[in-house]
Amino acid sequence: MLYWFLQVAFLAGSRVVYRQFRYVRTQQYVRGEQSVPTLVLGRAADAEVLLRAIESGAVSRIRPVGILSPSLADRGQSMRGIPVVGSLDDLEQVVRDSETRGTHIGRLIFTPSALVPEASPESTLMRARRLGLQTSRLPVLTEGGEAVQLAPVAVEDLLLRPSVTIDYRRLENVVRGKSIIVTGGGGSIGAEICDRVVTFGAARLLVVEHSEVALHTITEALRAKGAAAEIDGRIADVRDRERIMRVFADFKPDIVFHAAALKHVPLLERDWGEGIKTNVFGSVNVIDAAVATGAGAMVMISTDKAIEPVSVLGATKRLAEMYAQAIDADLARRSSAHPPIRLIAVRFGNVLASNGSVVPKFKAQIEAGGPVTVTHPDMVRYFMTIREACDLVVTAASHALETERPDVSVYVLNMGQQVRIVELAERMIALSGLEPGRDIEIKFTGIRPGERLHEIVFAHNEPTAEIGIAGIVAAKPTNPSVEAMRRWLATLEQGLARNDRSVIYGVLRDAVPDFRGEAA
Repeated sequence: MLYWFLQVAFLAGSRVVYRQFRYVRTQQYVRGEQSVPTLVLGRAADAEVLLRAIESGAVSRIRPVGILSPSLADRGQSMRGIPVVGSLDDLEQVVRDSETRGTHIGRLIFTPSALVPEASPESTLMRARRLGLQTSRLPVLTEGGEAVQLAPVAVEDLLLRPSVTIDYRRLENVVRGKSIIVTGGGGSIGAEICDRVVTFGAARLLVVEHSEVALHTITEALRAKGAAAEIDGRIADVRDRERIMRVFADFKPDIVFHAAALKHVPLLERDWGEGIKTNVFGSVNVIDAAVATGAGAMVMISTDKAIEPVSVLGATKRLAEMYAQAIDADLARRSSAHPPIRLIAVRFGNVLASNGSVVPKFKAQIEAGGPVTVTHPDMVRYFMTIREACDLVVTAASHALETERPDVSVYVLNMGQQVRIVELAERMIALSGLEPGRDIEIKFTGIRPGERLHEIVFAHNEPTAEIGIAGIVAAKPTNPSVEAMRRWLATLEQGLARNDRSVIYGVLRDAVPDFRGEAA
């Protein structure tokens, strides 16, 4: 018995002593001069994640002095020695009381439960700004981060709907060990797709980008992640058919994500020829190269503006979708053995904080002191976060690559309810700690060419199908013949050569009968 007790003491005692020593040292560091007295906002259960991270040393220079919880059940409780000192509405009073006790609170940390719409995070952010407090957020544990890391509160955190839950195991199964090409990989969406496929275990990644600076930036960022994937980049324009064919033939991809596009609506209304060259013929080149090199799937990033389009952007994206559908259906008819390449399109709406979106524009206007310009008070759009959109793009590819060939080639991401642009502007102003209408003016400028008030998810004659994956619905549009597509493309080439806008718009209306753009 004595030997057993001695053995347990020696084996377990050293570990207990070490853990106690580490805990005491961490607590001393937390209470040091460099640590900022901090209030944690959110439910006590959420706050525990942060408190454990502080105790372990994963989060430093933070000294939590209290928790403000939106839950009545948390009142009067404490979590790991930190008391719940009130509700979110008690922020000013708690800060004043701390000042009288000689503790100057300098920071707020939002947990996920403090950022839900019911908690009115904009109001808390405005009050924090007026109190001169720094603000950070604790990431959601399902975001896939490797450790608990504080981050600035971003507009994505104020989405008006919960994000779609992603099956990450499914994504790993489709990407792991594959050779993948991403066109337009230097753009905001393309770069995020690159990041995700590397994270999910791709063996090789080739980034195709026409901008030298963007290509260098994304490849360096990907290599800095230390992932096992072999990462390379090529300067190439999707308009250059011979170059794209050669790059694809040399790399021999398993999966292609085609994100290269021109997408700014008013600019393409003016420079319509450039939209045709990139969005239509660039997509044709990528599709043909993927087919020629025997890829397993090609996923084209499309847009909700392709539904009953009123702009050149929407019409060109719809025409590119139709070409992918025509080739996909033709290959399926001619294949009698193994499934041929799958050519699919994935539609989604505006992506928060992507290049060219309203978020960077509003941010710059707010930093300049306003006004924030909104085209129309009733204009609404679908919004997604970049990560959510890209994860669902990869998920759509996984469905297309299933053993049984699905009878769909267009996937539409479920974006919830449309968001009023003016409401997004108000939320961004509040995110900056300011009050809309008082600190920053909102000015309405009128609808621009090619824009409409409401976006459409499906066309009126487009049947839909559930595919059993949360966040994605499939569409079953009528596939044009390959011969019809080639006739339209040949006429488009002739119209471009003569710079004849009427010919171009005639083809677009013939190919996309619900296109309502103006030719002059």
